[in-house]
Amino acid sequence: MDSLRFNLQQSPIQLKPRILRPRITNKLSNQTNETDPRPSSSAGKVQRLVLNNEGRTKLNADPDREFYSYPRFVNHVDDGFISSLTELYRNRLRPGSIVLDLMSSWVSHLPEEVKYEKVVGHGLNAQELARNPRLDYFFVKDLNEDQKFEFEDKYFDAVLCAVGVQYLQQPEKVFAEVYRVLKPGGVLIVSFSNRMFYEKAIRVWRDGTEYSRIQLVVQYFQSVEGFTQPEIIRQQPGAQISVMTRLMGFIGLASRPDPFNAVIAYKNFKPIYE
Repeated sequence: MDSLRFNLQQSPIQLKPRILRPRITNKLSNQTNETDPRPSSSAGKVQRLVLNNEGRTKLNADPDREFYSYPRFVNHVDDGFISSLTELYRNRLRPGSIVLDLMSSWVSHLPEEVKYEKVVGHGLNAQELARNPRLDYFFVKDLNEDQKFEFEDKYFDAVLCAVGVQYLQQPEKVFAEVYRVLKPGGVLIVSFSNRMFYEKAIRVWRDGTEYSRIQLVVQYFQSVEGFTQPEIIRQQPGAQISVMTRLMGFIGLASRPDPFNAVIAYKNFKPIYE
């Protein structure tokens, strides 16, 4: 796949891999500071609302817990998307990290060979989460009703949200809460494609284009003071599709590969690892 990149933002294991310390360089003085830059007093607060009330609405207004009350042991994106997501996690998540997998299910798509100190899962179906082999612990919570996490400040090294951001009705509050529980230099990775449960996606997502949805997630990051400038990763599979596959897709005999989109930003600063 061709990649287009744009810069805009409890069970302990016995053998813990060495965690590399982040190094922050002052470009003006060429000095190295081992601590994070001092955040402003408003860091982590919602600066502005991205969505209006109409944009937050869903066609199916029933509680999300009812919609997700029965387990779905399926992948909601294709193998190409999953491969790209796993490779992204491999490149961005440090071994030994404490990870929060938001809006998770029976699989987290983390690289199998990488060991993390702890992976905490969140979702709306306990049966799916219990089946996930990468989770050390999980909890069930409807983020459209309650955006608060029962975790202390600066707890996680990374927070992931794969193919779920389209269902958030209070994304600004959720991103602010993610900021709170992230350690300085911690990363939030939000990935999505063009698939969705249409009746459960918010209106602005349903009515949007692929480009506008990417920009929407960028605005979610920018609504909370303290995140670094968001980075966009786009992988469009179209260039590798044969003419025959295109033709079969046009007449409905084959499905088109899922586009891969991710928006990434860090709390306060992007670490430089040695």
